[in-house]
Amino acid sequence: MPRSEFEEMVRKDEFLEHADVFGHGYGTAKRFLRQAERSGRDLLLDIDVQGAEQIKRTLPEAVSIFIMPPDRKILEARLRKRSLDAEGVIQRRLVTASREIENYEKYDYILINDRLDESIQALTAILLAERLRRSGVHGSDDAETLAKAEGCRLSNIRERLQPILASFATAATSGGR
Repeated sequence: MPRSEFEEMVRKDEFLEHADVFGHGYGTAKRFLRQAERSGRDLLLDIDVQGAEQIKRTLPEAVSIFIMPPDRKILEARLRKRSLDAEGVIQRRLVTASREIENYEKYDYILINDRLDESIQALTAILLAERLRRSGVHGSDDAETLAKAEGCRLSNIRERLQPILASFATAATSGGR
């Protein structure tokens, strides 16, 4: 989006969340939430930590999911495998990831993205479980979905997070690699 359009939308308070990242304006227009609400659909956003904080301030009932890599080395390998970014960009992304991971405790759910098929199943379970909770209607056949979602709650995944957090802390103290 052109810079002038972004600034105009910010001025008119047309964003649910917005940020200036490396000189580029990003945001989620409020109209997308209105459209989702009118059609009875969920609105799933792929946003950074500061966007999530803005959403939670505006919509405290919003459900937040932090998608975390299995560890720093795997994240770096994934970034390199994409072959889209120069070395400087990869290093900047790793530093940003390290800073963002420090905010994991602010999220309702933590999804460790180690295997794509399992991550998709966990994300689907979280979405379905939240729909069930909000509707107040669920039966015994929903128990597996609810349990899978519950397994991604911070209180239930904290132990599994420790080696991941350590991999980012170790990289920060050793200069990145």
